Amino acid sequence: MAKRALVVDDEKAIVKGIRYSLEQDGMEVDCAYDGEEAIACAREHEYDIILLDVMLPKYDGFEVCREIREFSDVPIVMLTAKGDDMDKILGLEYGADDYITKPFNILEVKARIKAIMRRMARNAADGEHARITAGDLTIDEDARRVLLADREIPLTGREFDVLTFLARTPGKIYSREELLGELWGADYPGDARTVDVHVRRLREKLEENPGEPRYVRTKWGSGYYFQP
Repeated sequence: MAKRALVVDDEKAIVKGIRYSLEQDGMEVDCAYDGEEAIACAREHEYDIILLDVMLPKYDGFEVCREIREFSDVPIVMLTAKGDDMDKILGLEYGADDYITKPFNILEVKARIKAIMRRMARNAADGEHARITAGDLTIDEDARRVLLADREIPLTGREFDVLTFLARTPGKIYSREELLGELWGADYPGDARTVDVHVRRLREKLEENPGEPRYVRTKWGSGYYFQP
């Protein structure tokens, strides 16, 4: 079955170019030109990936991302014309999985999409670690669900991947650079702060006291590890 993407940008020339290129790779592509339309599309259809511009009419990309995260963990890649790092981090705060700064090369966009697809396929095919349990925490890798005391915790795709990767080897410490390379890829242009953002969001969702985490812990000067 063909993969399906949603491209959201108010610049029709950009949408047209991305759509054409992705369709050449066999993907089905829907398009939206403002935030309201993007949210409606995401509610109506199942997508494998969403490319979401930051500057949009009606609702900006951050608001759209936050709204979509209320009902979906579809991978979201933010497209931003701004070079300020805080804008990029803010996109991750709202639940985005990745970002690309404009102007971009369409080959870079396609490479990011393929990397995300490979990661999703690898996780889906890994049946050896289908379920991980630690105390009240259960990670169901097949369904990509996390339960805490039988209550489902909504995680983004990246948050789920960070948690699962650490939980597969409890007690093993990974540096931020190692996590970035393993989960985002060696060619990812961002820096290690991306990992910090995702770990902080994980703790806010999982931990009773994020300042004293029970599951995702820090080894100062070394990195992060999972405490079973």
